[in-house]
Amino acid sequence: MSFPSFNAGLLSRWGRWSIAHPLIVLFVVSVFLVVAFSYTVNNLSINTDTTELVAPDAPFQQNSRKFEKAFPQDMRTLLLVVESDTPELTKSATQRLSRLLSADKGNFDSVYTPNENAFFRRNGLLYLDKADLQDLSATMSEAQPFIGRISQETHLSGFFSIIDDALTSSDENGSLPLDLPVLLNKVSKALHETMNGGNVLLSWEELITTSEKLTAKNNFIIVRPKFDYAKIRPAESAIDAVRKAVLEIQEAGLPEVKVRITGEVGLEDDELAGMSTGTFNASLFSVVVVLGILLIAYRSVFLTLATLITLALGMVFCGAFAAVAVKELNLISIAFAVSNIGLGVEYAIHFCLRYRDNLGHHIHKDRAIIGTLVSTSPSLLLCAGTTAIGLYAFIPTDYQGVSELGLLAGTSLFICLLVTLIVLPVMLKIIPTQIKHLPNTGKYSSIEHLPEKLALLTLHHAKPIAIGVGILAVIASILVPQVETDFNPLNLRDPNTESVVAFRKLTQDKDTTPMTLTVLVKDAEKTKALQQKLGKLASVDKTVSLFDFQPTEQEEKLALIEEMDLTMGIQTREFPALKMDDNPLPAISHLLKTIDAVLPKKTDGQEIAALTAFKAELQGLLLEYGTRLQPYNRVFMDKVQTVLLGTLPQVMDELLGGFDAGEVTLADIPSDITERWLSKDGWYRIQIYPKKDLNDLGDLENFITDVQSLEPEATDLPILYWESMKAVIGAFKQAITIALITIALVLFSIRRNLTDTLLIMTPLVLAGLFTMASTVLTHTPINFANIIALPLLLGFGVDNGIHMVEKLRHSVSEEQNIYQSSTARAMFYGALTTSSSFAGLAFSSHQGIASMGLVITMGIFWIMVSTFVILPVFSKLLLKDISPGL
Repeated sequence: MSFPSFNAGLLSRWGRWSIAHPLIVLFVVSVFLVVAFSYTVNNLSINTDTTELVAPDAPFQQNSRKFEKAFPQDMRTLLLVVESDTPELTKSATQRLSRLLSADKGNFDSVYTPNENAFFRRNGLLYLDKADLQDLSATMSEAQPFIGRISQETHLSGFFSIIDDALTSSDENGSLPLDLPVLLNKVSKALHETMNGGNVLLSWEELITTSEKLTAKNNFIIVRPKFDYAKIRPAESAIDAVRKAVLEIQEAGLPEVKVRITGEVGLEDDELAGMSTGTFNASLFSVVVVLGILLIAYRSVFLTLATLITLALGMVFCGAFAAVAVKELNLISIAFAVSNIGLGVEYAIHFCLRYRDNLGHHIHKDRAIIGTLVSTSPSLLLCAGTTAIGLYAFIPTDYQGVSELGLLAGTSLFICLLVTLIVLPVMLKIIPTQIKHLPNTGKYSSIEHLPEKLALLTLHHAKPIAIGVGILAVIASILVPQVETDFNPLNLRDPNTESVVAFRKLTQDKDTTPMTLTVLVKDAEKTKALQQKLGKLASVDKTVSLFDFQPTEQEEKLALIEEMDLTMGIQTREFPALKMDDNPLPAISHLLKTIDAVLPKKTDGQEIAALTAFKAELQGLLLEYGTRLQPYNRVFMDKVQTVLLGTLPQVMDELLGGFDAGEVTLADIPSDITERWLSKDGWYRIQIYPKKDLNDLGDLENFITDVQSLEPEATDLPILYWESMKAVIGAFKQAITIALITIALVLFSIRRNLTDTLLIMTPLVLAGLFTMASTVLTHTPINFANIIALPLLLGFGVDNGIHMVEKLRHSVSEEQNIYQSSTARAMFYGALTTSSSFAGLAFSSHQGIASMGLVITMGIFWIMVSTFVILPVFSKLLLKDISPGL
């Protein structure tokens, strides 16, 4: 035998002693189990902070930490996007929600509302473009008669009487601030929605101004939550508090205010929630399928139970090792638990199937156990060693998550093997023997016949199949360079979650996209000069710094504001509140008579259509009022007044308050704004916005390259994504190369045979080649999640190659066809259990987890093709001692 020297006598003596004293062995194992479980529970935690999983000491990470140190208030935040149907409701809801969250000191460290504060309410008009401010001034001049009159008659009757007078006025629109058809259409729509049970508000801000800055229907709140990293979702309590506050700001009878939670922390929380659900469902699926496979493989409930118990014991001891080695699991290294289900259970399958075959050959139970222990241990140990090499190769990489995964998964193989060799023989001793002298009839189930038939077919057509494999390898080699990479974490997440939907919506707007770069500069003049240079880059849309918060053309804008103030002629800065309308029916009836009188005289089609629709809604309003019982008809009319005029006082208060604007210097800017652009250490921040969509890798690279040509230490999300991608790809290329070379050297040093080494390694390389080609055909890009499939597949492929070559080398001396042997069946069922451990992941809503499950499933398929088809074909052509009739 070409395996390394192994003390069969020692194994035999251990086997005899352990099955003679099974209770002692189980007692000792139980003691260690209790200690290991207790230590794991008390010392192993999960750290879901993903900020430094990749290359923590790389320059781009150092630049990111420098930025975080300078502006900590902008890091690890929730971004709340407040949206409603009207700008006024959005502003009101933003202010109320901000107040509620600010009062919750138990869940939040800080709450910052960029556009809703006293400073911007007073000086907001100065931040409008001069052209927009001139348009607003002209509109306010035209609206002065309307505003003056409505301020005296702030009720529904007053509003309808103004429209009434406008229809009979010799002036085109009378005292109305805008075109009559526009106003009537908006009023008609609002009345129609209200009378049909809808909730709506007429926006006077949209009627008075066209400036996008004043009529935005969304607003933002930046929240720094408090974290509990001992939980799977560290920000869960804070996010629950946000959702509770959102419910409190909703008002009956008004349109719903939507608050979408996104930002770095919001995205992570949704991802963790999805991963937890997806992993639990996949684990449940895996356990059920593995149970079914084991029952088919063993045809024994007791052997299945023994395997599951052995697997569970191994998981506990592996958890204890993780608590000692790393203390904290991250989102990548936690996958070692899933890998143990697939790779760890394979040892028990090999052991139990060999034991089952021994019993079937009329061997006494004790001798069958000892014989199984002696015969399987060397090959299993070699498999564990070579697999561990493939996993350990990832330890020195800069991808911390995979580095720890390599350490834990590699060591766990030896732990699972040790548990199998110690506990499983004892359990087989004490469980009832269901297989008693089974005759070797050669009858197997259809599943068991599948690998045999497939392998026999390949051996009878070795040469044409080898040619076909060569052709496929050439095709795969052409496809592999087309493998896509996608290291944008957003694309790994469930696209239907609230945070992802909101984040993608933000990226579609150049003014709100979070995909910006940041540069830190120490000197004010250098900041201005660099900002000008950055603004001229082809890939840059605009730049923002503290100096942009000092309005431009202030003298001209202040003159326009003063002119508006004089034109309005309102002494107070508070618009009168709405009054209760005792009886709006006369005003409505009179307005209907006026419409009937003027409608025949109209010639403009749009105006006729607007008046006709408005008349119909007014008639419906009278009907609705008349059919309601008192006092509900009064309540209904109050709601109509709120719908039509409810936003007017707020709009006018903000506008009138803006007339108090004065010259703004940098010293006047509030500290909560200044500290986000000038750090305590004197670092000025320049935020750089891209001109193109950075979901395209080419545009992303151009944007980063352009900015770094002027400032190499630029940082922020695009660079973190880009540099992390390059670091991960480099780390995996390095680790895969090291692993393949090391495994090949170890195999050659053990087997002392170049042919055997090539037979094991060549199908492994081909399986990897075909797997990568399959990702191209299935349009599955390589990402942060599925790239960890590579070390797992590497280990699994080496295991199968070793087993198959050993059986092929000794096939002539065995009476039983190797594809009906326990080794072949163990490989087959091991592949099924491993694939089932990950196949469920392919159906996860989390795109990263789903892609990992898909890649591993494809990889296992190609490994099995390599093991049962390609390897026997190559062996038939290269080895002299394989029976032609196999």
